[in-house]
Amino acid sequence: MNNQFDNLGKRLKSLIDNNQYVLTPGVFSPLIAMMAEKKGFKSLYFSGAAFSAMKGVPDIGIFTFQELFDAVIEITKMSNLPLIVDVDTGFGEVINVTRTVSDLESIGVAAIQIEDQLFPKRCGHLEGKEIIESNEFAKKIYAAKSVSKDMLVIARTDAKAVEGIDSAIERAKLYKDAGADIIFPEALETEEEFKFFAESVNGDMLANMTEFGKTPYYPAEKFADMGYKIIIYPVSGLRTALNAISALFDEIMETGSQVKFVEEMLTRKDLYNLINYDSYVKMDKSLGGDDLIEK
Repeated sequence: MNNQFDNLGKRLKSLIDNNQYVLTPGVFSPLIAMMAEKKGFKSLYFSGAAFSAMKGVPDIGIFTFQELFDAVIEITKMSNLPLIVDVDTGFGEVINVTRTVSDLESIGVAAIQIEDQLFPKRCGHLEGKEIIESNEFAKKIYAAKSVSKDMLVIARTDAKAVEGIDSAIERAKLYKDAGADIIFPEALETEEEFKFFAESVNGDMLANMTEFGKTPYYPAEKFADMGYKIIIYPVSGLRTALNAISALFDEIMETGSQVKFVEEMLTRKDLYNLINYDSYVKMDKSLGGDDLIEK
């Protein structure tokens, strides 16, 4: 359980400064965050797209800030890793962004990622996006930094798909001047674009290695060579899990049995190890309670 919320933004910045790249998987529940931590990842990403999908709705800004807050606090309670949270457009105007930042920093979020789309937003790799005036978004960034203590602000621009790469670069420079710690150019499509953007903006960069989108599948070392330190895999875990569950359900419907998939499942022992089952049993005994009964 995470009882130390101080300096998480500084810890994330240290990871960026002291590593060739920082692999950052998307997590959508406390259990997945705990698994990522045990696998050796050093930072985590809470994706708005994955969160929307988990709620059974599309990534178009439907969920509320309270829903996001409640989901995020469950993760920060159970993982000590710096967590980046996708807050879409910030849940309102400038004053709302300050509340978003303050509340999330209070529960141990290391960084927020905020984007310059017009609300209601769209998935960054789909058509039909609209963006707000660059100065209006810069005000949101300035406001976010003005109320944060250690939290980093990641400014995502969707301008490339709407106004072109030159506009995206100009916006990114403005956002950096407004206080953004990291720049995230969404939906770039070629190695040349990634390099040109990073060289032109000259700062800490985040790359989105999502699937089935506009960006080719580059390995982490390639992103690092192009100037990007944080590489996120926002929906990779969820997509993989859903595909596996779909195949399992098909098998049960067709055969009435799950036996074919048993060897691919996480064992009972491994699940208990992941959730630290034994530590809860020991705590119960040390406090004089009845033994936990396995069911």
